[in-house]
Amino acid sequence: MKKHKLVVAISSRALFNLDDSHAVFETQGKAAFCRYQIAHEDDLLEPGYGFALVKKFLAINENRPDDALVEIILLSQNSADTGLRIFNSIAHYRLNITRAAFTSGTSPYPYMSAFGAHLFLSTNADDVAKTLNAGFAAATILSGSSLANPSEQLRIAFDGDSVLFSDASERIYQQQGLAVFAENERNEAKNPLPGGPFKAFLAALHHIQTQFDSSDSPIRTALVTARSAPAHERVVRTLRAWGIRIDEALFLGGLPKGEFLKAFGADIFFDDQKSHCDSAAQHVSAAHVPHGIINQQK
Repeated sequence: MKKHKLVVAISSRALFNLDDSHAVFETQGKAAFCRYQIAHEDDLLEPGYGFALVKKFLAINENRPDDALVEIILLSQNSADTGLRIFNSIAHYRLNITRAAFTSGTSPYPYMSAFGAHLFLSTNADDVAKTLNAGFAAATILSGSSLANPSEQLRIAFDGDSVLFSDASERIYQQQGLAVFAENERNEAKNPLPGGPFKAFLAALHHIQTQFDSSDSPIRTALVTARSAPAHERVVRTLRAWGIRIDEALFLGGLPKGEFLKAFGADIFFDDQKSHCDSAAQHVSAAHVPHGIINQQK
């Protein structure tokens, strides 16, 4: 596996709509679920919330048969037996996904490191939390394919604190208020923020961008944060210190993010606050990152 390849892991329920079979599992148990999947393994699955995103990731590899920049792997709590239905649908949609881990009901997050994965997308919040706690970027995808951006370019938007950056500054805001937060950010403006769970994922996206002319990049990124001036300076200096490119930065000072994400044309938006995700999901695909003090308090 190439050192600089971006590896994105996705669960079967994030890739395909498995609501019917999941309802069988919830109401009748694992054995009935297995029987259902085997009985329907030739039935085509409809796209799930992460399907359109996966298609765009894989499109980056077009015309690069010997030098793929992105790999998608499947991390699923299905068994290999019941997973046949999933791979039949993968084949139908001609998705170049060849690697998978089927864990028969246990959380698949331990395989993130073995696969060299940078990001895990799932509909299972517990799996996502375990993956984050293990030190990997992960998010619970809340909306998807029906909101897909028709542009061929993959557009990814991130919140700042607790996502790209650590929650150190967010903790000050939550515990001591806006005035103390603002003073701290002014005093620390020249000191880079510690990295958050999505720093390595952003760095991997940046590496792909460096393989293309900036006017022809298949990826465009944006920081969409509730911060405003003067707290913006530390963010700008942090990204500069990291040597990581961000294409657009929106400092909204607390304004709702949805309309701005729609204007950016985000294919997906990552935020640590569930309320922000729910608001954004009315306009774009959104994914919750259950990391940092906001989620610990809950």
